[in-house]
Amino acid sequence: MRFRIGVMGSAQGPMIENQENIRKSIEIGHYIAKADCILVNGACPGLPDEAAYGAKQAGGLTMGVSPAFSEKAHIEKYKSPYQNYDIIIYTGMGLMERDIINIRSSDAIILLGGGIGTLNEFTVAYDEGKVIGVLTGSGGVSNHIDKILEICERKVENFVIFDDDPKSLVDKVLNYLSENPAPMLEDQRVVSGKQAN
Repeated sequence: MRFRIGVMGSAQGPMIENQENIRKSIEIGHYIAKADCILVNGACPGLPDEAAYGAKQAGGLTMGVSPAFSEKAHIEKYKSPYQNYDIIIYTGMGLMERDIINIRSSDAIILLGGGIGTLNEFTVAYDEGKVIGVLTGSGGVSNHIDKILEICERKVENFVIFDDDPKSLVDKVLNYLSENPAPMLEDQRVVSGKQAN
């Protein structure tokens, strides 16, 4: 099975106009594709779509998880792209509920910048024990994950990986996935694969 790497982050605002963020997002997608992984995102504009573009340019497979009910609603209501996707799943669940499908469809996620929506994706992924790569220096939520966990009186677990270099971040995420069992669900609580064995 190929790993599915979710890319979550800024879909709007000043972070998506930052040329360094755009370059690094494209590189993230490129390295995900070159590692023979599937890129998953919310089929949204902005930095996640730049990553999908990078993956497609490198010959990768991309899957978008849309909040929309149909292709028409995806394009017209949500003003979302479709060009960089091999597969788009139309959930009809809206933005926040779609995030759960997005996270559960990914073996790991990488955060790029981000606001409230990205924070929602992070908290779902964290509570479900997903491997989380954080592209530091990309602004928004990504620059404050450690502080957010501290405020919530949670610790920075070893499955939360920080790096400001796209290739290094993708490599670290894939190494962690390769060397550690996936989390398991026990009594409605997620535990690490090591604890479940």
